[in-house]
Amino acid sequence: MDTKAVLAALAALAQESRLAVFRLLVQAGPAGLAASKIAEHLDIPSSSLSFHLKELSHAGLLSSRQDGRFVIYSANVETMNGLIGFLTENCCGGVPCDAAAGNVCKAE
Repeated sequence: MDTKAVLAALAALAQESRLAVFRLLVQAGPAGLAASKIAEHLDIPSSSLSFHLKELSHAGLLSSRQDGRFVIYSANVETMNGLIGFLTENCCGGVPCDAAAGNVCKAE
């Protein structure tokens, strides 16, 4: 994942409602949820939700598909994993993280 895509994803997630939408869709898994169900779960007005879904989609964090008269949204797991991989790529300078974290967190 390139830096520009990472910045777009982080910017999209740096808003409370969008973060809540994304987390809900991660929890829903590949089945996803219709916009009306997302709005119901999170108590977000549909006009606001539409804006947030657009922002998350433009950042590559959501996928959508038509199911009859509904649009079903789901988290784009590939993008999510790419973002996590980018953020942790050089974690702990090559030292296994548990050992490095233990050394940093030890009380002296």
